[in-house]
Amino acid sequence: MNCKRSLELISRLSDANGPSGFEDEVTAIVREEMEGLTACSEDSLRNLYLSRRENTGDRPVVMLDAHSDEVGFMIRSILADGTMRFLPLGGWVNYTVPASRVRVRTLEGNWITGVVATRPVHFLPASERGKVPDISEMVIDVGAASYEEAVSMGMETGAPVVPDVDFEYNEKNGVMLGKAFDCRAGCGVLCDTLRELDGEELAVDVTGVLSSQEEVGDRGVQVAARTVHPDLAIVFEGAPADDTFTPPLEIQTGLGRGVMLRHYDLGMITNPRLMRYTLDLAKEYGIPTQQAVRTGGRTNGAQINLTGQGVPTIVLSVPVRYAHTHHGFASIHDYENAVKLAAQLVRSLDEEVISTF
Repeated sequence: MNCKRSLELISRLSDANGPSGFEDEVTAIVREEMEGLTACSEDSLRNLYLSRRENTGDRPVVMLDAHSDEVGFMIRSILADGTMRFLPLGGWVNYTVPASRVRVRTLEGNWITGVVATRPVHFLPASERGKVPDISEMVIDVGAASYEEAVSMGMETGAPVVPDVDFEYNEKNGVMLGKAFDCRAGCGVLCDTLRELDGEELAVDVTGVLSSQEEVGDRGVQVAARTVHPDLAIVFEGAPADDTFTPPLEIQTGLGRGVMLRHYDLGMITNPRLMRYTLDLAKEYGIPTQQAVRTGGRTNGAQINLTGQGVPTIVLSVPVRYAHTHHGFASIHDYENAVKLAAQLVRSLDEEVISTF
């Protein structure tokens, strides 16, 4: 894997504006990245399909999935003073939203800067200070002084909104800072895995999918799984890290500790035979892993593993500190190990191996 190229890809993917339903910038970047390596196609939900040139059509199908959307917002209404009510796209906690910069898409397709605003402390009665307002009480302010001015700036009902954050990389510790690592880190891993496998003779056909609208209910992948008809699936994720608030011996998703594999979440119990096979493979190749039993959350695996007569599915995650907020930290070392494990897993698969799961 070329680390410099991967960092450039992750930077572009992280900075791209792509809340649920508006993933076009992300799919355009991946189309460009995969040009010449895969055949690309899209459906009306903005799912992007990436099929290896070496696929023959008569072998078991392995689906690689990562969701292209990020948590964001949507403009609900424009008020008389030029500020705008909005609603969340995906799971936000109220106290992480106020006093942050955002980008709002205009009618012409440009993005302008706004601020998530609440009533200033100077105008709050003592009884309300310290309370976190509901998102329905917040507004986005783009500097307009009236409804008419906001409209003249290109504001409209239904406009998508994303955090206004630029990617950064710390070479000293290999840590990346940016937005949308859930799941743009996974999108990058998917691309780099396909690149690692380029030109190799495999015993399976491989189709990558950038699936849409995961953050609002795993919507795109439901169509994608029915389209691909996988025999086995590998889902890439940017999983919420727990290492900054969990007792040391209970940490299951720590930054820089390796690929996180989850046995259980609210959407799927991972096929135990596939889990053991993958963990043994990682040990054989010296790839660090972490194992998690999650009490919350779910992934696209919840939908894929229930497709057809059932699909053995495993989730390989890059830990992300502060996922579902404006800023996140992720380690390039965890990213590299996710690519290594995914590539080795695909290389090891054939019809007989898959039948044992």
